[in-house]
Amino acid sequence: MDEGGGGTTFSLVRYNNPVLIDKEEDKSPRVKSAPPSTGAPEIRDETEEILDSILPPREWEEGGRLWRQSVSSTPATRLDVMNLQEQLDLKLQQRQARETGICQTRRELYAQCFDELIRQSTINCTERGLLLLRVRDELRMTLHAYQTLYESSIAFGIRKALQAEQGKTDMENYISKLEEGKTGLEKEVSDLKITCQMVEKRAVEQKQAEEKKHVEELNFLKRTNQQLKSQLEGIISQKK
Repeated sequence: MDEGGGGTTFSLVRYNNPVLIDKEEDKSPRVKSAPPSTGAPEIRDETEEILDSILPPREWEEGGRLWRQSVSSTPATRLDVMNLQEQLDLKLQQRQARETGICQTRRELYAQCFDELIRQSTINCTERGLLLLRVRDELRMTLHAYQTLYESSIAFGIRKALQAEQGKTDMENYISKLEEGKTGLEKEVSDLKITCQMVEKRAVEQKQAEEKKHVEELNFLKRTNQQLKSQLEGIISQKK
């Protein structure tokens, strides 16, 4: 495990000590050190190249100088695995990672732990390390697909919510217009009712006036008829 030095940060992956490199020199994946005394330098170099391809070296600039830090090619012991577990639990507690649900901190720490296990397995058995690398990459692709789907669903939900809000506003405006139209129609109906009542009232008054006039004319004719009848009877009685 590396606690970081200079521009590096903590990682559960075991790294070698940082090495100062020249900016002008060819930046090879790993700075060669003295030939190891294992008796198999070619196998060790091949393992280091595979490790660099799986877990690329970290580089940073500090004080105008470029530093590089490669993953360690030292095999892990049973004690190292136990220390890795303790470091994982400790960092989960220190960084207050959530035990359940989505937690970026917990995800990062477990990803570092898995990378360290891949490093340890690759040193002991290259094929096993490469197979674990495939598993890791597949898991990352699956997780990325779910994350993309989640973000897409969130965006879709937001769009639908905005559309619903816009539709709600349009519907409220439409309802407001209908209510205004209803109010106008009710006022028109009220005015028409008043007009009808006035027309009916005038019609009744006109009818009553005509009936009164008709009665007066009839009475006048009756009186005239009576007068004429009386005059006619007077004339007839005088001739007798």
